[in-house]
Amino acid sequence: MPASPSESYDLAVIGAGPAGLAGAATARELGLTVALLDAAGQTGGQFFRHPAPGLGAGRPQALHHDWAAFAELRRRLQASGVTHLAHHHVWALTRQDGHAWTAHALTGADGGTLARVRARAVLLATGAYERQLPFPGWTLPGVVGAGGAQAMLKSGLVLPGARIVVAGSGPLLLAVASSLAAAGAHVPAVVEASGYTGYARHPLTLAANPHKLLEATVHGSALLRHRVPLHTRHAVTEVHGTDRVEAVTVSRLDRDWRPLSGTGRRVACDALAVGHGLMPQTELATGLGCATRRTPDGTHALALDDLQETSVPGLWAAGEPGGTGGWQLARTEGELAGIAVAARLRALPALTTSRRVRDLARRRDRMRAFADAMASAHAPGPGWTGWLTDDTEVCRCEEVTAGTVREAVTGLGARDTRTVKLLTRAGMGWCQGRMCGAAVACLAAAGTAQGTVPSAADRRPLAVPVPLGALGDPAAGS
Repeated sequence: MPASPSESYDLAVIGAGPAGLAGAATARELGLTVALLDAAGQTGGQFFRHPAPGLGAGRPQALHHDWAAFAELRRRLQASGVTHLAHHHVWALTRQDGHAWTAHALTGADGGTLARVRARAVLLATGAYERQLPFPGWTLPGVVGAGGAQAMLKSGLVLPGARIVVAGSGPLLLAVASSLAAAGAHVPAVVEASGYTGYARHPLTLAANPHKLLEATVHGSALLRHRVPLHTRHAVTEVHGTDRVEAVTVSRLDRDWRPLSGTGRRVACDALAVGHGLMPQTELATGLGCATRRTPDGTHALALDDLQETSVPGLWAAGEPGGTGGWQLARTEGELAGIAVAARLRALPALTTSRRVRDLARRRDRMRAFADAMASAHAPGPGWTGWLTDDTEVCRCEEVTAGTVREAVTGLGARDTRTVKLLTRAGMGWCQGRMCGAAVACLAAAGTAQGTVPSAADRRPLAVPVPLGALGDPAAGS
């Protein structure tokens, strides 16, 4: 049900993944009134996405390695009495007089009903979305995000194809490939643009995170069992097909991700699941001026203090908004943030010096160090733009090609994403640059001292598309 304008809480948690569930349950257990807002109809977020009840899935836990942990989080949430507001798409946060926050959301079956939730503090647990680096043919039907393929399987119990190549960069590829193979798909290859030798530069971090090595072993064993070959320092540089994917070209890369001439080989398939890591979803925070930091793989994440608070007082964040690191890190940060909010609002600073907080902080720091090592190992190399022909679409929404962006840079003097956007309309479409932003930033930075570094984190007044009628409603700004 949409929240009434009169409803007010101590804490509004935005996002019902592991971070949001842990934060909401912890804060409620410590005596706060809590509203948990999420765009989905079920809790769990992207990682613990599970089939809709109408599908009648008898064993949803079969698609997850850590279902018991999620079940415990869900049990805590239900027992605590948190108000769960499903199907709430939060498009803006506002604050009056430096005190009470208002979360503005769209809800209802048509997404056009206004809802507002007021709270003394906000915890952002908004997760992340996939980073896509374009290549010729990537707009053909049958090309899906790596995480998207996993979501199709977890929530819809369907596969994007029968013969699926998994490509891109990052540890998500191994999880996706093993899941698809276990579900009956034939996976001709996992194509990893980076290598795994980068992890060796962080031996102490690896030793401190044995569970990550165990996860890699589980996925690697699954690939061996299903006879799925893993090709490192390779990338899909072209997709072939007329009406949908029929094959892909896999090329060997140098250390800068430049395709090596003469190494391309054709692999038959009817689907491609591709992704190059995750981008923290920070729009609600950066729209308020929150400080950000550069992650080792070139994304922007929120800069947080030791207790998960952003640079804007009263606004906390947990999980991927502070940098991609997996569901266990997200859960730890969510619990830590929940305690910090309770300590602030109930004027109980001793809560933040407890043994529980010290243990959580140590666990958080250990896993965050691994996350940074992982991001460094799988950071895109500057040579990937060599995959792009001039007629390759970079911005799918506005049909802007790589050649058009290059002309804006070399011919018209654009040197940042904003200027390229104004000259070409790249990033002005429905997704507001979420799909093409990384690629446009790299092309805009080509030939400058920045290399592949975008100029700044995106700042948008609206975090999701909002109907003009909703913005015109006087209640929208109240």
